[in-house]
Amino acid sequence: MTERRVRQTAKDTQGDITALCHVGEAWSPRLKADAIDDIEGDIHRYYVEEIAERAYVHVVNGPTGKYLRTTGDSLSGFNLGDLPHYLSRVAEPGASKRE
Repeated sequence: MTERRVRQTAKDTQGDITALCHVGEAWSPRLKADAIDDIEGDIHRYYVEEIAERAYVHVVNGPTGKYLRTTGDSLSGFNLGDLPHYLSRVAEPGASKRE
């Protein structure tokens, strides 16, 4: 299993994460559904490391479906939603980029 550092996220108009990103990496952007498959299938691990330690991305079963969240959501800098926004048409719904 490889580990992938997340530096940006793509978000929809409601602020929901649609893709995990790291500019310059071949895997980026990784659509939310594909990242969920990666995590649940033990193919790749995603993490945020913006302050001192890694916060891994986990899949959460919410009332409206699965979503991605870091382990340290209560700590500033570890929340996926706080990462810079990645601007790309690739991360729009219906797009797919599998690796």
